[in-house]
Amino acid sequence: MTMDDNLTFPVEPEATDKLHSRLVLNAERLGLLDVAYRYIDTPVGTLLLAATEAGLVRVAFGREDFDAVLDGLATHISPRILKAPQRLDAAAQEIEEYFAGRRQHFDLPLDHALSRGFRLTVQQFLPQITYGHTQSYKEVAHEVGNPKAIRAVGTACATNPLPIVVPCHRVLRSDGSLGGYIGGLEAKQQILDLESAA
Repeated sequence: MTMDDNLTFPVEPEATDKLHSRLVLNAERLGLLDVAYRYIDTPVGTLLLAATEAGLVRVAFGREDFDAVLDGLATHISPRILKAPQRLDAAAQEIEEYFAGRRQHFDLPLDHALSRGFRLTVQQFLPQITYGHTQSYKEVAHEVGNPKAIRAVGTACATNPLPIVVPCHRVLRSDGSLGGYIGGLEAKQQILDLESAA
């Protein structure tokens, strides 16, 4: 038996949770927590929520690969990322209220650091599409002052880092078909059905 064999012992989950909580508190106190994240269960599957001090910066579906999403946040925002659910309590609550049919718009501070240019323009317009209503990609292009940018509107919706909260699901093709959706067409239809039932 080596000396290293003597140092191996099981760690109780409660002890690990306590250590993690202390790490989060110390990171926040020292200003070292740039991106906090948590997971929530919803009718369209588990979502990853991430926030900076400025606001909610990312909502991701499981099909996007949460590890890849966190890597992207580390690359584009900051590598100082921790699972720190408390920072996202308000976001989690509002999303849960939305899926329960008790909320029709979100009152969360948003951080648009992952979008810029025309994509940001489109994404900032999307909350103006009323709950329970839809517009076509063509109509959105016209609304944002660039009627010929129909494909670019589609790209802005497809790359929306804040789906559900920034309602790209309310944008459809001119023929009424779904188009694309970062969470998958089944999730898009579920969300539209939820809104039309209200």
